[in-house]
Amino acid sequence: MKKIAIGNSTLLTANISLGCMRLASKSVDEAVTILNTARDIGIDLFDHADIYGAGKSEEIFAAAMQKSAMSRDALFIQSKCGIRKGCFDFSKAHIVASVDASLRRLHTDYLDTLLLHRPDTLFEPDEVAAAFDELETTGKVRYFGVSNQHPLQIELLKKSIRQPLIANQLQFSIMHTLMIDAGLNVNMTNPASVNHDGAVLEYSRLHDMTIQAWSPFQYGFFTGVFLDNEKFPQLNATIDRIAEQYGVKNTAVAVAWILRHPANMQVIVGSMDPQRLQDIALASELRLTREEWYEIYRAAGNILP
Repeated sequence: MKKIAIGNSTLLTANISLGCMRLASKSVDEAVTILNTARDIGIDLFDHADIYGAGKSEEIFAAAMQKSAMSRDALFIQSKCGIRKGCFDFSKAHIVASVDASLRRLHTDYLDTLLLHRPDTLFEPDEVAAAFDELETTGKVRYFGVSNQHPLQIELLKKSIRQPLIANQLQFSIMHTLMIDAGLNVNMTNPASVNHDGAVLEYSRLHDMTIQAWSPFQYGFFTGVFLDNEKFPQLNATIDRIAEQYGVKNTAVAVAWILRHPANMQVIVGSMDPQRLQDIALASELRLTREEWYEIYRAAGNILP
């Protein structure tokens, strides 16, 4: 599987990673099969959050890792914090406590990466900086990043923190292309020209932040999956034809479409089906042509200016 550097760090990992949100619904034995499959196909970064299954996903992961005798040093474990019931919380106390709890559940001494999960409009940059300094000094977190954040929110954070922010986890798929649409419709008045996110795509490339694309098969905000969905006949016909041409499944084409972008993104897939993971993994080295990429983009209902 193709490896990429996350941001400007020395963290070299596969360009497809496994999102572990759904592990909470699996038994330890089922999780062992999933983790072994991921390892065998080259996935080495596992994305968690303290809210996934109210912490159970991290517990199941740790138990499965122990049962399968996987080496901690061969894995990259990432978690997120900042979402509490009914609010967001980037206070120092909450960040440090959340990391400590995740480490206990994961049975590990450190996280490779910690992301701040969703923006907290009440955050104080100095508090976040104090939390990051403590976590870095104690060796509990190696690298830091954010999730779902706007460039100016990131700049405000950078006013106080010393550590580079190496990743921004953002929703991105063939059917969720806001960060691309505005850049293709510059100086226009159509809906696609609206800049919703402060040019986060270009910002990420300029500042060496890896975009970790989540929900690669979803349309809307967890509305549903667009693959094999009768609501999108033209899109699926196009994807299926290209998939047949390359001898892969439609899931691989959907992920390859994201990976084709020169921003060098990392895709987070959340499938708990071992065979599906193997199918998706073929996207890692599949490079769509420019014509195929734009054909899929147009088939999703987008009009090039």
